[in-house]
Amino acid sequence: MYELGVVHTKIRRADRAAVDALAQFGVATIHEAMGRLGLMRPYIRPVYEGAKLCGTAVTVLLQPGDNWMLHVAAEQVQDGDVVVAGCVTESEDGFFGELLATSLRSRGASGLVIDGGCRDVDELREMGFPVFSRAINAKGTVKATLGSVNVPVNVANALVNPGDVVVADADGVVVVPAARAAEVAEASRRREEAEADKRTRFEAGELGLDIYDMRPKLAELGLTYKD
Repeated sequence: MYELGVVHTKIRRADRAAVDALAQFGVATIHEAMGRLGLMRPYIRPVYEGAKLCGTAVTVLLQPGDNWMLHVAAEQVQDGDVVVAGCVTESEDGFFGELLATSLRSRGASGLVIDGGCRDVDELREMGFPVFSRAINAKGTVKATLGSVNVPVNVANALVNPGDVVVADADGVVVVPAARAAEVAEASRRREEAEADKRTRFEAGELGLDIYDMRPKLAELGLTYKD
């Protein structure tokens, strides 16, 4: 059950060094390194090409068609935070635009992930303020109903706790629990090194059939080759 009408002003953010380390890797690498966990649903997309972000989550629980809590959340933002907003029910209204982006950036925010709509896309692109959203929608919102700030929220089927690390790029959005940030960063580094070796072998003409030792299993399952 969601906690409504509360702002938690003290949260435990992931270690900054671990966040910086995770920022070096792509969403796919982090997702795989974490055991194929943490992905948001693929309908959360960048609002402009080239957008990417990595930071600690300040979470927001919104009411449909109401962006009041995004303004409340701005006060809680610190350098390097990403505002991550879910809604009590599905809504594609335009919760966020250029003015709120200006407000969040002035507080040190590095971007927004929202399971809702976003507008002012051209201005956001010009600002270089990365937003990942459910929809692009010019429909306006009101400021009338309480949600909450810095509570656990479900955003596109991913649980986000305040202080977790959120990474987003063209492949999607992944959430790394704060307590696992350093561990996942190290696992991501090892995965990247292994992939670099495989890339060299693929470039030399080796086949995945041999690199991954697939032939015995395929034969066991009865795969045959016919001239």
